[in-house]
Amino acid sequence: MRSSAEPERTPDGRYIVVSGRRWRATDPEIPEKIAADLRRHLMAARRAVAASRRNEDPEAEALARSRVHTAKVALGERGTPWWEQSLAARRQRWEAGAAELDADRSDGRSDD
Repeated sequence: MRSSAEPERTPDGRYIVVSGRRWRATDPEIPEKIAADLRRHLMAARRAVAASRRNEDPEAEALARSRVHTAKVALGERGTPWWEQSLAARRQRWEAGAAELDADRSDGRSDD
């Protein structure tokens, strides 16, 4: 039986299905600790998008949307499909994304 917290997947595992719509699944090769950190960055960036919109700050919104995109690419949910990449290219993608997001946070550009 499938957990209610776990979304339905297509038979090939490449997509999740939410309300009948397919969305690219996170790269299953990403180590769980790194994937959790990337999801944390993603959710913080999404909160920053919402806050910048409430504050009518287009510059902050653009920065936050850029961080959302970086996290989504690192997770394999945007960009070149992870199933079309070698394991080395996939590892480079998530490591580079995590390093960029961590560097932004250490530069004081946190969206938490």
